[in-house]
Amino acid sequence: MDVLEKLKAKLKDINVRAGKIRELPVDERAEFGKKINAEREAVLAEIADAERKMLDTEVEPIDVTAWSGVNEKLPEFYSVEMGSKHPLMTELDRVVDIYQMMGFDVVESRQLDDEYHMFDSLNFAKEHPARDGYDTFRTEEGLIPPAHTSTMQHRVLKAYKSRLDEGKAIAVVVPGRVFRNEDVDATHEHTFYQCEGVYVSETCTMGDMLGILREFFEKYYEQKLNIRTQPGYFPFTEPSLEFLIEKPKTLGGKKGDFLEMLGCGMIHPNVLKMAGIDPTKYHGFAWGGGIDRLVMLRYGLNDVRDFESGNLNFLREF
Repeated sequence: MDVLEKLKAKLKDINVRAGKIRELPVDERAEFGKKINAEREAVLAEIADAERKMLDTEVEPIDVTAWSGVNEKLPEFYSVEMGSKHPLMTELDRVVDIYQMMGFDVVESRQLDDEYHMFDSLNFAKEHPARDGYDTFRTEEGLIPPAHTSTMQHRVLKAYKSRLDEGKAIAVVVPGRVFRNEDVDATHEHTFYQCEGVYVSETCTMGDMLGILREFFEKYYEQKLNIRTQPGYFPFTEPSLEFLIEKPKTLGGKKGDFLEMLGCGMIHPNVLKMAGIDPTKYHGFAWGGGIDRLVMLRYGLNDVRDFESGNLNFLREF
């Protein structure tokens, strides 16, 4: 039994003896009480001193990451190496940095949403096939893991529309994870990342949109690029375009080789109306593209499934 335990046992005995004061004759109780209190105070002082000494004594800190026992070292066969940032996160940060340098705010997307923000606020018809379970995941409660970062477009327009009253533009990008009911193969995944862009002002045009996108890809690939568009269709933009860039030299591109990079277009008047913005006074454009594809092209990767595989051999390459 150590010193502290002995002192606590002594204090317990004193308290037991103090409880017997009622058994003494009345004329002896006062003297007994003084004596017992003096003993108690002395022991309490000793206990406090002992506890203080324990705190002052150097104690080896406990390593909560120890192998199994307290502060047990790792076996020799077990090697430890520093982790690294996932390539998708590295490139997503790079994408966001470029847009921020261009004056865009950043709003993170969400990983569960509802029917209204996913479809209704984006001008999707009630019978649109994207609402079908074959295309879009749904939870038992009816919530939707977003199939595109456009699910944030309505929120962004409502949250930032006061800027229009101040004579400023809405300029926001929305990075986030999205989910699709896809047949997974080397070029298709059920889980991947996108980055959405939204811009609204009194004077913006499609030419402004193409200029912003061209500027982004030239900054990203660090070279001048030719661009091309072709007709597309999205319920929330009109007109809608598919945006292509000339394949960068770093990817082995030759003159005349083009890559489709994202979908874009002028924001549909119905989408602006839903957010309380007058489409006769303000115009806007939006775009959205995958981050996974950017990374694959940048590093010459062939299988999109590697990103979600947890394959350490793949991740060590970065």
